[in-house]
Amino acid sequence: MGRSISRWSLLVLVSTAVFLSVIDIFVVNVAIPSIKVGIRGTDTDMQWVIVLYVLGYASFLIAGGRAGDYFGKKPVFVIGMAAFTLSSFLCGLSQNIIQLNIGRTFQGISAAFMVPQGISYIQVLFQDQKSRTKALGIYGSIAGAASVIGQFLGGVLPEIHSFVEGWRLLFLINVPIGIIAIGLSIKYLENTVVVRTQKFDNLGATLLVLTLACFIYPIVQGRELGWPIWIFILFGLSLLIALSFFWQQRRRQNKGKLSLIDVRVFKHRDFTIGLFASVFYFMVQDSYFLINVVLLQNGFGINSFDTGLYFVFQGVGYVIASLLSIRLITLYGKFVLIFGVMLMVFSLIFHLWLLDGSAATRPFLPLVFFVYGIGCGTVLPSLLTVSLRNLPSSFAGMASGTYSTFQQTAIALGVGIVGGIFFYILKNPHRKLETYLEAYKAATITNIILLLIVAVFLLFISHKKAE
Repeated sequence: MGRSISRWSLLVLVSTAVFLSVIDIFVVNVAIPSIKVGIRGTDTDMQWVIVLYVLGYASFLIAGGRAGDYFGKKPVFVIGMAAFTLSSFLCGLSQNIIQLNIGRTFQGISAAFMVPQGISYIQVLFQDQKSRTKALGIYGSIAGAASVIGQFLGGVLPEIHSFVEGWRLLFLINVPIGIIAIGLSIKYLENTVVVRTQKFDNLGATLLVLTLACFIYPIVQGRELGWPIWIFILFGLSLLIALSFFWQQRRRQNKGKLSLIDVRVFKHRDFTIGLFASVFYFMVQDSYFLINVVLLQNGFGINSFDTGLYFVFQGVGYVIASLLSIRLITLYGKFVLIFGVMLMVFSLIFHLWLLDGSAATRPFLPLVFFVYGIGCGTVLPSLLTVSLRNLPSSFAGMASGTYSTFQQTAIALGVGIVGGIFFYILKNPHRKLETYLEAYKAATITNIILLLIVAVFLLFISHKKAE
């Protein structure tokens, strides 16, 4: 490729996509109480602030990856980055919850188009296995750093009092980064070969979006609406649309046409088991942040800055463990993941013990958050590796896209279900600390059960050292 900067500099450039997409998840997770006050929203509104981002991401992630092949990676990357920057700007200017959540939806959709191009560019820029492995390691480190930075900024920015409300800076901070990335991408990135041998699967993409929308909406909104009958009709409709989607995908494959998902991948046992394990794992992922942040800030009255610092300990534990687990997984296989899951379970038990309303236990919170981060870092980076290790290489790209779609959908499910349990107990407008603790206990026990289910699924994955 005729470029005037090194491929390692281009790696940093395309990694801005995953940096912004990850940081936007964690920065909001920590700052959700501040956003609620600033936008004058309800508990359900705050669930949607998280859910609509990941739902937009999940709905278009596979289509976003295919779009890079069909239209070229450079234009899709640049347009995706521009859309993400613009939607972040609109989120920062929002005057009500409707405007904010529209912006959050478009943030997720645009992230679904820009992030896959960044990953694909690594395959183009680094042809040999050694440099590609190093590049993927750097890419993963940038994503891990984004999670820690996001947690820190989520605590710091809402505390800034200036002519702009602090919570708006959570979104506006993306704008200068996005503008710089767009300019450098136009100048230095080269387009890839466009593949248009077959027509894009527009019907499949539509059916996937409708399936997820009809499934997630009742879970989040049903509690606040009192579970009317039409909510359950939507559940049934989502099942019918999902069956139609898989039938349509199989039919396209039988005709030799391009499909979003190759349904043959589900015949591979380890992939299917790993997929189920990841669904239950990611149901815990963001719901953990939601209930802990609300308890610390609204229940205990801890400011957002100190809350952010607590979660930085969790992020540091994650980064340290992720670096170690990548090596350990090659030696001990699935047992590394099972150990990490059980460490998370025991950590949550200590969460329940420490967060009991006693101020005397609070100095131990950084340690228990750090241990939880160690558990997360042991599981998360290697869960995909274990799930994909026995797949034929021809399935790898499509399977990772499918995995990521289920992952993002599971995050939305967790926020809807676990967050729904938490806020259902908090429905009393005259909330006391005891009510917050009761809600936290119920939601955390739910997360412990979900993690134990993950451990059971992992037991059934074949015991083979990951490559």
